[in-house]
Amino acid sequence: MGLWTKQQLRDFIKENKLVSAQDAQNALKDLFAETLQEMLEGEMDAHLGDQKHDMQNKQTTNRRNGKSKKTITSEYGEQQLSIPRDREGEFEPLVVKKHQSNVIGIEDQIVALYAKGVSTREIQDH
Repeated sequence: MGLWTKQQLRDFIKENKLVSAQDAQNALKDLFAETLQEMLEGEMDAHLGDQKHDMQNKQTTNRRNGKSKKTITSEYGEQQLSIPRDREGEFEPLVVKKHQSNVIGIEDQIVALYAKGVSTREIQDH
C-alpha cells in the first residue's frame, strides 16, 4: 500500500499535467518548496501569536519585518526560500534553522504527511 490512494495520485498527475518522469520530479520539487515555505510562515504565526494582517488578535509588540532569501539543498536540488523575519530579531525557525542550507532527508517525511491529507500547520507541529 502506497502513501497516496490511486485516486489521489491520478488527481495529482492530472492537476500538474504530468507526462514524464521529469515532470513528476519537478512537481515534487515544487510541492516540497511550497510546503517548507508554508511551514516557515506557520512558525512565524506561532512565534508572533497571530496570523499575518490580523491586527485585532495581536499579542505582542513584535511584528513581521520582511523576508530574507535562502538557498537550500535537498534531494530535489537547490531551491530558494524566503525566510520570514521579525522586528526584534527573535524568530528562530525550526524547519530550516539559521545557517542551515542542507535539508536532505526531510523530503520523505513532508511528502508522506502531505499525502495523508495532513495540513501544513499540522506538519509543522509534527
